[in-house]
Amino acid sequence: MPAEPKPCCAPTAGHQHGAGPQDLPLTTPSTGRATAPTALVPAGERSTRGQVRIPGGTFTMGDGFDEGYPGDGETPAHPVTLAPYLLDATAVTNAAFATFVKATGYVTEAEELGLSAVFHLAVEAEPGDVVNRAAGTPWWLAVKGADWRHPAGPRSGIGDLQNHPVVHVSWRDAQAYCRWAGKRLPTEAEWEHAARGGLDGARFAWGDELTPRGRWQCNIWQGTFPQHNTVEDGHLTTAPVKSYTPNGFGLFNTAGNVWEWCQDRFSPTTYADRAGSEVVDPVAPGSEDPGPRSGGDVLRVMRGGSYLCHDSYCHRYRVAARSSNTAESASANIGFRCANSEP
Repeated sequence: MPAEPKPCCAPTAGHQHGAGPQDLPLTTPSTGRATAPTALVPAGERSTRGQVRIPGGTFTMGDGFDEGYPGDGETPAHPVTLAPYLLDATAVTNAAFATFVKATGYVTEAEELGLSAVFHLAVEAEPGDVVNRAAGTPWWLAVKGADWRHPAGPRSGIGDLQNHPVVHVSWRDAQAYCRWAGKRLPTEAEWEHAARGGLDGARFAWGDELTPRGRWQCNIWQGTFPQHNTVEDGHLTTAPVKSYTPNGFGLFNTAGNVWEWCQDRFSPTTYADRAGSEVVDPVAPGSEDPGPRSGGDVLRVMRGGSYLCHDSYCHRYRVAARSSNTAESASANIGFRCANSEP
């Protein structure tokens, strides 16, 4: 098992839960809404638009290669049984999120705060708009005016990124979108089962080799992190949501591109706590929305890795890999996709 990596490649909003080495001042106890974001949007009728049916059954969840980081809790690998469900074929796009915002007037937490985290090589902003650099992960910059409409900073836009995944969305922003869209976030077990595409026990969604026949199968970092990206896969930051070959269930980009929020509360002992139990349609205890700016230290599961992952730094683009962040955190490499239960 590898040593624990440097702080995760998605920065955590600080101050709310006590700043750590990877934190940026992206939230403070005094900011926030009077009501939870999900309560600010109308609940939509159930919709399965853009979703594919994922067959139920039993699969092996967790790291069978002993490649995970100890603090991520990817072991022990264990059988999990799921009922059939539906999952978006792609991450939610900028175009889809714009439709949601136009219909509801929703303001994301990053917009409300007025800044968000952007990778240092991708910033499009005046020097004065860069207000801080994360200690320990100096490639993450807090940039004023960075949000889902301006993913690289105030001088950027999404006019030519309509089919790219929306970013700078917090877990609570994702919950609000799901409520409006008539969907929900997937559980962590649903996410991993679907991402595997039927390849039970494989390292990646397409098999065990990272680049079969020399071809890139996902959008991750190439080169020397974090100074130089050779862009062999064609992307410095996000790729269109239907890039690369879909997995066996017809899902796109379940490795790399952007981290994807799951419903579950994160714990490094989740798998160990299940030892000896029959695990059916699991969701971690305490996974409900805790409400406005409460429980800021509650970590939520993120899956899939992002365009910044590299095996020298963050090997979390493996299908079993887990990571986490607080519900209010947002950055230029965090997005989501939606799920639905079968009727």
